Amino acid sequence: MPVLKNILERPTNMNDLEKHYNKFNEDKRLLRRHGQVEYMTAMKYIHKMLDERRSSFSSGLDNGLMSIIDIGAGTGRYAVKLAEEGYDVTAVEYVKYNLGILKKKGSNVKAYQGDARKLKRFEDNSFDVSLLFGPMYHLYNDEDKASALSEAVRVTKPGGYILVQYLMNEYSVLMYGFKEGHIKEALSDGRLDEDFKTHSKESDLYEYVRLEDIDRINAYVDNIRLVKRLSVDGATDYMRPVVNAMDEETFDLYVKYHMSICERAELLGASSHVMDILVKEGE
Repeated sequence: MPVLKNILERPTNMNDLEKHYNKFNEDKRLLRRHGQVEYMTAMKYIHKMLDERRSSFSSGLDNGLMSIIDIGAGTGRYAVKLAEEGYDVTAVEYVKYNLGILKKKGSNVKAYQGDARKLKRFEDNSFDVSLLFGPMYHLYNDEDKASALSEAVRVTKPGGYILVQYLMNEYSVLMYGFKEGHIKEALSDGRLDEDFKTHSKESDLYEYVRLEDIDRINAYVDNIRLVKRLSVDGATDYMRPVVNAMDEETFDLYVKYHMSICERAELLGASSHVMDILVKEGE
């Protein structure tokens, strides 16, 4: 097991991230056609893991007894919907602007401002399912990513599930590099190396990984097992105008197609988002 340096207490400049999300409308993105594919896929697998967790109890559990923490909840697109379904939902969000929007939605979500790497507010083994989506997009080294994942695992009950999302390297190279015309610039200033691996800084706002990077982060964390890995949106972001222009029948077929292939291993690395589903092992 690799040993990580503890950097939880070091200061991190997140001002650029806050400025970005003060202007960025996450709800609007997930409500557009291309965002709906990501949202519907994530919700499908969240519900699957909740069902798996419920079935592990011989007497079963109703929704109100199932607890979820959404770490990096944004404006609450997932948290609010899950609370409306009757789950006991807690949300943690770093950006105060996003948190304010979430709280104004008037849901039963218990919402707090906080850092994914330092969930000291919450006790060990508190939640049946933990969602760790946004934070991995904005953490720029193994130590920070492993700290966030370790905290998510710590607050999850044994036998519970941790769902983690990442942004993928090849999506960045193809879209920002080649499609948007920044490939030469990125190679010359070090954001891409000679193997076309991205090396983001905090000022770049987003961090991109390859599958081997995800495996390396998982190896830092004890008591987890990979249950499933899937592409949350597949090729959707590459063809946004096409997807957004589809009629309802065609879009329904597209979603059906995507759902049928989203676990295929050969498609994972080129998608824009990948989700790991992990289970916390132990008694």
